[in-house]
Amino acid sequence: MIDLTGKCALVTGGSRGIGRAIVTRLATQGADVAFTYRGNAAAAAETAAIVEGLGRRALAVQGDAAEPATADSVVKEILEVFGKIDILVNNAGVTRDDLIMRMTVEAWREVLETNLFGAFYMIKAVTRPMLKAKGGRIVNITSVSGQAGQMGQANYSSAKAGLIGLTKATARELASRTITCNAVAPGFVDTELTHDLPEALKEQLRAATPLGRFGETEEIAAAVAFLASDEAAFITGQVLAVDGGLVMM
Repeated sequence: MIDLTGKCALVTGGSRGIGRAIVTRLATQGADVAFTYRGNAAAAAETAAIVEGLGRRALAVQGDAAEPATADSVVKEILEVFGKIDILVNNAGVTRDDLIMRMTVEAWREVLETNLFGAFYMIKAVTRPMLKAKGGRIVNITSVSGQAGQMGQANYSSAKAGLIGLTKATARELASRTITCNAVAPGFVDTELTHDLPEALKEQLRAATPLGRFGETEEIAAAVAFLASDEAAFITGQVLAVDGGLVMM
């Protein structure tokens, strides 16, 4: 069984959806969990209550992942409260879908700055404390869109593909200090975002997925918990697809 007792984790974008599932799973496995949220204070309070209900410490920190200063202030606050950061999960992300010919520069920039730049800022901020601790786990949430591309998501696909490159570069740089960096690539998952899709499109997506269904947020969280644990100590620089077989590479 995965045991994260005594570990302190930071999950970006942890108040809802996949992020909340990751926060909950890490706490269930024994970790104290800090998480960031952009603006929904009520959802953040609910997530914190779940963690505390599991007997673990919770810390919700408001911040915009796209702002370079956010990462440093968040890490500073967590170190003051928890004393360390053993696990970083870069989950914060936004979508601003449109065809390339109609996509605004602002929509392109916002998705890249949140989904890719934000992960870089946070990795940079946790590197020093992890180096001092001579160990750590970094897990980046990428996407099948970053592996295969997705029509109408040039910005999102580019950000998620860049995140795979960032994962591999980080893994090479930090491996000598027993810090691993891996990525999880979800397929289509049952969240608030997919609830609003037309039913005909949902059927197409299920048909394109060999396992014939959408994933559950808990299934993504289970993969993250594994990569964050000592069970995955000899795994780094990898992309674990949790997509029902949608993208086979």
